[in-house]
Amino acid sequence: MSNLVLIAQNKNTKLADKYFNNFEFIDAIKNYQKVVKDGKANTYVYTQLAKANYKIFNTIEAEKWYAKALEKSKNAEIIYNYAEILKINGKYDLYAIWMQKFATLSPKDYRAIAFKSNPDYIFKILNQYKQYELSSLDFNSSESDFGGTIKDGILYFSSGRNMKRKKYSWNEEPFLDIYKVQMTDSIITEAIEIEGEINTKYHEGLVSFSPDGNTMYFSRESFYNGVYEKKEGSNTKISVIQLFTAKKNGEKWSNIKGLPFNGNNYSVKNPSVSADGKTLYFSSNMPGTVGDFDIFKVSIKENGAFGKPVNLGKKINTKEQEMFPFISDDNTLYFSSTGHLGLGGLDIFYIDKEDQSIKNIGTPVNSNSDDFAFSINNKTKEGFVSSNRSDGKGNDDIYAIKQLKPCNVDLSISVIDSKTFTKIIGATVILNDKFGKTLSTQITDKNGKINYTIACNKPVDVYGKIKGYENNSIAFLGSQKNKEYIQVFLTPIQEIIQANKVVLNPILFDFNKANITTHSALELDKLVEVMTNYPKMVIVVEGHTDNSGSIEYNKKLSDRRAKSIVQYVISKGIDSNRISGIGKGESDPKIDCGSKCTEVEKQTNRRSEFIILNGSF
Repeated sequence: MSNLVLIAQNKNTKLADKYFNNFEFIDAIKNYQKVVKDGKANTYVYTQLAKANYKIFNTIEAEKWYAKALEKSKNAEIIYNYAEILKINGKYDLYAIWMQKFATLSPKDYRAIAFKSNPDYIFKILNQYKQYELSSLDFNSSESDFGGTIKDGILYFSSGRNMKRKKYSWNEEPFLDIYKVQMTDSIITEAIEIEGEINTKYHEGLVSFSPDGNTMYFSRESFYNGVYEKKEGSNTKISVIQLFTAKKNGEKWSNIKGLPFNGNNYSVKNPSVSADGKTLYFSSNMPGTVGDFDIFKVSIKENGAFGKPVNLGKKINTKEQEMFPFISDDNTLYFSSTGHLGLGGLDIFYIDKEDQSIKNIGTPVNSNSDDFAFSINNKTKEGFVSSNRSDGKGNDDIYAIKQLKPCNVDLSISVIDSKTFTKIIGATVILNDKFGKTLSTQITDKNGKINYTIACNKPVDVYGKIKGYENNSIAFLGSQKNKEYIQVFLTPIQEIIQANKVVLNPILFDFNKANITTHSALELDKLVEVMTNYPKMVIVVEGHTDNSGSIEYNKKLSDRRAKSIVQYVISKGIDSNRISGIGKGESDPKIDCGSKCTEVEKQTNRRSEFIILNGSF
C-alpha cells in the first residue's frame, strides 16, 4: 500500500484525509466524493472511499469503489480487500476468483496460504449440519444493539438507542450505554438503562458476572478517566477501551474499579467469566499479541485479585482479530474472528472438546456479515448472538438462538467388484456436495468400507475409484435414518477397450464452454488409467457436435473441447506424443437425421470419441 500513500497528501484530498484520520468517516466520504465529482480522483481516492464505506459497513458502496480502484491498479492488498468485500456481500464465486489472484501475486502471504490450503471452505461451512435456529428480538432498536448476557432472568446488552447522547463521529450514532430487559417466564419487558454509576456520556460495552451475580465486569471507553492519546499533527483524541468491575448495591451498581492490567495505550474488552468464577476471558491488543486483537485469560483469586494475563496462543489467535470470547458452563470457548476461515466479516468459532480443533459454528448463527457476542446456556440450550446482517432493525441487532437436536446419518459405504462381488480394499471414495465441492476423501479399509457422518436429508454424490477399474458414482439423495448403507460397484477397466476405441460415458460440458467439469474429470480418469496400463497406446480425441448453430461455430467449439480433454489427460502424466485432439463439429453425426433431429438424437450426436491409432499396444 506504500505506493498509494505517496500520492495521498495533496490539496485535493487534504480535507477528506483529515476527516478520515479523525475517524469521521461520513464526512470523509462526502469530501472524497467531491474529488470524484471534480474529475480529480485516482486509485488512492477510490481506495479511501472503499475503506471509509466499509468502516460504516456500507459494503455495497465499498465493493463499488474497490472495483473502481482496481481498474488501474494490481495492488495485492487492494485485491485482497476487494475479495473480502465480495465475500461479505455473499458473492462467494467471485470471492474465490479474486482470492486466487491475490494468492498468485502474494503466494507467501499467510492469508494466501490459508486460502490455498482449503479453497472450498465456504461451501463446506454452508453445507454442514445446522446446530441452531435463530430469531430476531422485538426490543432491538434502529440503532446499534449487541451483547446478550442473562443473569437472574435479566438480559444485559449494549445499545446506542439513547438519542440524548452525543453522537459518535465514526458512524453518527449515539454513544453506547448498558441496558437491561426482563426475560423470565416468556415475559419480555421494555428495555431500560441499568441503574447506578455504570453509564456515562462515553461508550460502555459488554458485561459479564461473577457466579453469585454481585460483581459485574464491563467495558468502558477511557475518555471517562481522562486517558487518551492525541493523534500526531491534529487535535484528535484517541481513546482505548478498559475493563472495570462494579458491585451490586440493591438494584444499583457502584464501587467501580479498573482492572490492574488495563493500559493507557492498548484496549482490554469483551469480558467473560467462567462458571466457577475463577477465570476471566477477554480480548486485547496489549503488547505481545499475535495479531490485531487476541483472546486472553486471567485467573481471579479468592480475594478478588488477579493473576497475570495469559495469551491463548497461535492456535486460537491469528494475525487478524479474535474478539468476543465466551466461556460456557461446560467450559467450551466460543469467540469471533476475522482470521480463521469464515463466511465474511467476523464469524463465530468454538473449540471442539473432543479433538480440541477450532470449528466454524456454521449458519444460521454465522452469515456473510459480522457475527459476534455469542452466548449459550447449556441447560436451556438457548442463547444470543449479535450481527449486523441486512435483515435487522439497526446497525447491530441481537438474535435469540436455540440449539437444535443433532440430526445426522451415518453412511457405511462399500466399494465392490462388479464381476466377482468381492470388496475392494484401498479404493478411493470421494463425497461431493450438490455444488460439486469435495466434502471428504477416504481410502477403503480391510473390509472395503469407509464411514462418513452427514446431516439429515443432505444429498451427496459418492465416487469410487482405484487403479485397474472404471470410476463409478452413486447419487445419495439424503435420509433421516440413523444409518444408511451404500454400495459402489467398480468394473474392471479392460472392458472399456472395444475394437479401436476406448468407450467412456458421455463427457459433459457446460453450455458454450470447453472447460473440464468435476464429473467429466472423473470419467476422463478412466482414460488416463487405460493409457497408464498400456504405455504404447496412442489416442486421438474426436469432438463432435449436433447440427445446432453454424458449421464454423460447431467446428471451433468441438475443436476447443477436444483439445481441452487432451490437456487434461496430459496434465495427469500422459506423454503429449501419445494423445491429440481434433474437432469435427457436425460433419460426422452418429445419427444422420438432418434438420429433423429429436433432442435425444442431438444428444447422441454431441459426443467425444477416443480412437486408438495403434493396434499393437
